[in-house]
Formats: sequence, structure tokens, C-alpha cells
Amino acid sequence: MNEIFEINETEHGGVPVVAVTGEIDVATAPQLRDRLLAQTAAGKSTIIVDLLGVTFLDSTALGVMVGGLKRCRESGGDLRLLIVEPRILKVFEITGLTDVFSISASLDDTNGATR
Repeated sequence: MNEIFEINETEHGGVPVVAVTGEIDVATAPQLRDRLLAQTAAGKSTIIVDLLGVTFLDSTALGVMVGGLKRCRESGGDLRLLIVEPRILKVFEITGLTDVFSISASLDDTNGATR
């Protein structure tokens, strides 16, 4: 059963929000990378990645987000994540990435997110 993969872009308080739905894996992660690259190329140094609709992610997805975080921080910004699904959060905990990323449970909490 193939799940629909989708990326939508909006803004919250002037910060771009890249919302992902479905599975982020080796087949779909390049699309996310392209969207994040486009945001940083457009001069956006802080980006929110909304993973609330994500049901699965693999190491390729983590690599894309770490790369995006590096580009944002090089520009003086941050890559902030929205995560509520325990299975998705667990991947970040196991890999130690909860100490690297600003992770929030809601869009309203992203401004006060701490690493």
C-alpha cells in the first residue's frame, strides 16, 4: 500500500514552514532536500519543518534534515522541527538528534523551542 507523499509550504510569523505528509525515505527525501535548498537559496536562514503528518522516516531523511540544519546555521538561523508522533520522535532520540534540533509539538511553540 503506497502512502501519499506531499510537501506544502506556508509561513508562520515570517518563517517558512515546510510541511511533509507521508513517508520520508530514500525515494522521497530528495524532494524534501530540494525544498529546503530552495528556501536557503532564497535567503531564508530559519526554516520550520512540520513532520506532524509523517508516518515514517529513515536515515536518508535524517541526513537531509541534518544537512538543512547545517545550511541554516551557517547563515545564522536554525532548522526547527514539529514532531508529535512518538515513533518519529523516538528516531531522533535514539540517534541523539534531540540534542541537536529544536523540536516542538506545535507551530506556536516553535519560537520558544530549545535544543
